[in-house]
Amino acid sequence: MSGAKRIELIKSRNNAIDWSSAGILIILVAMVLLFGLINPKFFSPKNAGNILRQISIVGICAVGMTAVILTGGIDLSVGSVIGITAVSGAMMMSNGLPISIAVVLVLVIGALAGGFNAFCVNVFSIPPLITTLGTMTALRGLIYVITGGKSVYGIPASFKFIGQGDILIVPVSAVIMLLVFIAGYVVLNKTVFGRRIYGIGGNVEAARLSGIKVKIELAKVYISAGVLSAIAGLVLMSKVNSGQPSAGDGYEMDIITAVVLGGVSVSGGEGKLMKVIIGVVFMGVLANGMMMLNIGEFQQRLVKGLVLIFAVALDIASKNYSDARGKKIKQA
Repeated sequence: MSGAKRIELIKSRNNAIDWSSAGILIILVAMVLLFGLINPKFFSPKNAGNILRQISIVGICAVGMTAVILTGGIDLSVGSVIGITAVSGAMMMSNGLPISIAVVLVLVIGALAGGFNAFCVNVFSIPPLITTLGTMTALRGLIYVITGGKSVYGIPASFKFIGQGDILIVPVSAVIMLLVFIAGYVVLNKTVFGRRIYGIGGNVEAARLSGIKVKIELAKVYISAGVLSAIAGLVLMSKVNSGQPSAGDGYEMDIITAVVLGGVSVSGGEGKLMKVIIGVVFMGVLANGMMMLNIGEFQQRLVKGLVLIFAVALDIASKNYSDARGKKIKQA
């Protein structure tokens, strides 16, 4: 293939992804206007702050999930990691452990959870879907075992600032999310590690033959996702001022949907982290709007499930379109 045709093929693929992101953005704007017309309070500064707090937990985890999906994997355990870290942090702090030590230990728990996923994927060659599904179920069961199904209270008042406080008019949790996105952007776009993540997702065998130690890189990705889930767990614990056994339950679907809506291909190797912000905001606006309209929890789950199917369908259609354009360019 000539250099000109190769450049045209790359542009074709990028344009397909851009059109997908533009479509989601248009739907997002329409949804905001619709919710605002139905309930004018939707546009209030207070509600804007509520949305930022709601999306912060999903947004923090979405950075780690983006890296995982870019490698061609998936992590269904993020919600349970949020839960186990929130409960563990609450138990440690309520028993008098200094906040700094408790935070470090919580991050270690998140890293261990991610490391366990990587171990199963790398050593036993268990597909990420099955591995993380098992971890999700096991950790959720462990949460109820160690708490007896009861909430954990007694978190120091000073820690509430993380999930409930503001810096000027911006929620602290939203600032944390922004910093995580910036760090994620730098890692994925400006480092060798980031290029390796894209390489593994694009063609794992080619990546291995080029000298990339795939198993080590995958371990880094899953451990990072675990640590970010732990950070989200701390934010959630601070937000609700307790360790709830149900903490993080169902979050994995919101996180995955946000990432796919943001244009990250479920087949791996394609997508940009900055576009994931659109997906995160989309899910936050959708959840907030439905709550303001007093739509029931079961109906909300129905809508979110349909949105996930739509997001995956859009991703597949976009990929098929770009592949068809690529074939035409090659034949030209």
